[in-house]
Amino acid sequence: MFTGIVERSARILDCATTPHGRRLTVNARPETSSTGELAPWNDLVAGESISVDGACLTLLPGSGNLHFDVVEETLRRTVLGTRPVDSIVNLERALRVGDRLGGHYVTGHIDTQGTIRTIEREGEIYWVIEHDPASRFRTVEKGSVTVDGVSLTVASCTERCFSIALIPHTLEITSLGHRIVGDAVNLEMDHFGRWVDELHRDRQGDST
Repeated sequence: MFTGIVERSARILDCATTPHGRRLTVNARPETSSTGELAPWNDLVAGESISVDGACLTLLPGSGNLHFDVVEETLRRTVLGTRPVDSIVNLERALRVGDRLGGHYVTGHIDTQGTIRTIEREGEIYWVIEHDPASRFRTVEKGSVTVDGVSLTVASCTERCFSIALIPHTLEITSLGHRIVGDAVNLEMDHFGRWVDELHRDRQGDST
């Protein structure tokens, strides 16, 4: 479980093909950090969960940098299948009991990919993101959404698109500051909204 409050962003150093997908190597020294401290994490443990651009991955044993095995299903469903070497990705360690919940409950299970259609920089910075309406992804105005692992509030939405407002601080400390129009992003709907959607579908099925 995560919160969508990105702790730091770092650069992909290598994407090696494996029999089951890709071995992703991420620089342990971050490009940016929400705490202002650029030192690597010193208490990482192999086997722990880390959100990488919003996708929950398992840290592999190894010294120096961060290593993850990304299976074919994850490569197909998320942007990690197309992120090239030298890309910046968001990193967040799993939520511990007693931690502050600054964002919202994030599972690290990506619902679908979206595409940045517009970036408006007049006054506030607004993005419009398009997604496949046939997917299970849903959101509502003023609801929570996770974009590449970042917890954000939906400003407005239609069947195919939603908009978000971004503050300069978010763009500075996350990978979102490196994204441009046309880029794909990982999307995860609000966890509680998913349960409501499932319950609604079940009830519709019972009534037919």
